[in-house]
Amino acid sequence: MITAFLPCRLGSQRVPDKNVRVFAGVEGGLLKIKLDQLLNTKKIDNIVLSSNDPRVLEFGAKYNNERLTIDERPEHLGSNKTTTDELIKYVGTIISEGHVLWTHVTSPFLNEDDYKRIIESYFKALDDGYDSLMTVLKLQGFIWSKTKPLSYDRKELKWPMTQNIEPFYEVDSGAFLSSIYNYTKINDRIGEQPFLFEQKKAKSIDIDWPDDFDLAEKLWATRSI
Repeated sequence: MITAFLPCRLGSQRVPDKNVRVFAGVEGGLLKIKLDQLLNTKKIDNIVLSSNDPRVLEFGAKYNNERLTIDERPEHLGSNKTTTDELIKYVGTIISEGHVLWTHVTSPFLNEDDYKRIIESYFKALDDGYDSLMTVLKLQGFIWSKTKPLSYDRKELKWPMTQNIEPFYEVDSGAFLSSIYNYTKINDRIGEQPFLFEQKKAKSIDIDWPDDFDLAEKLWATRSI
């Protein structure tokens, strides 16, 4: 059984009302887009929309879909001080079996076809010895900390060809897929050996800042990715 967990807390500090504000002309915004995508993914058995925002809860309830559960999250787990680790522990109390697909409304370019591929890749990865999956963006270039390069050694070559640089992988927060066992036993949304599901850059867009929202709206209007 696959249960999608969709967290939408009240009060985004960087992009006000980003969950429900109109997005590229879509009433209901990112929340509507994501709920439609998840409900159109046949491999997902259940969806848990978890929020302490009355507008999110009311909007989700309008769907009146038996696959969609509305979870009114406790206020202490819906503030800007709530850590992801705390929310992971909470998931283990409201989902009791199967596998959890944790995703976000802020990844609108992850659609039903992508979720289907992610789920299929996850079960194949389990057969190959992995215990979970997370989506990532491959970074293969000149990556530095504030003081030195991290992805290459300037003592060998100051400017190597980028295709020869060992890649890094950025967790893009598009999707995390894991058994509920990992949530309850190791308190994590991934296991000890996660499979890295590489995504194209456009698919990895995570709306976290006002500029992200504006760019994503423009891309959504083209519907070319």
